[in-house]
Amino acid sequence: MSTTVTHDIRITVRSRFEAAHSDPKAGRFLFSYRISITNTGRDTVQLLRRHWYISDSLAPEREVEGPGVIGETPTLEPNRTFSYSSASDLRSGFGKMKGTYRMVRKATGEEFDVTIPEFQLNVPYASN
Repeated sequence: MSTTVTHDIRITVRSRFEAAHSDPKAGRFLFSYRISITNTGRDTVQLLRRHWYISDSLAPEREVEGPGVIGETPTLEPNRTFSYSSASDLRSGFGKMKGTYRMVRKATGEEFDVTIPEFQLNVPYASN
């Protein structure tokens, strides 16, 4: 589990190797992850965009950017949490992800970036 807090927004990530949906012989390793976004501040905020950096030990780093997450741009009032699950595939059993969310304070229109902590995407049976 990885956690970070930026501008009163806590991001917690848990990742998992999905063996049933992977094919190591074909170079396909699927990892799921669950993210919880908690507004620990006093202002209502909305998630506008995501920007991911995906590293794979057998491929060039990929960047993924776009609106919202899983088709949503959630609004979080103070002390509220939004959680979602997604997945990423790698060509190897070793990688990592990190990134940012672009948020906006609803009352002022101020936009700011929140850090998504780096988390590992490793096949468990290959770890030391």
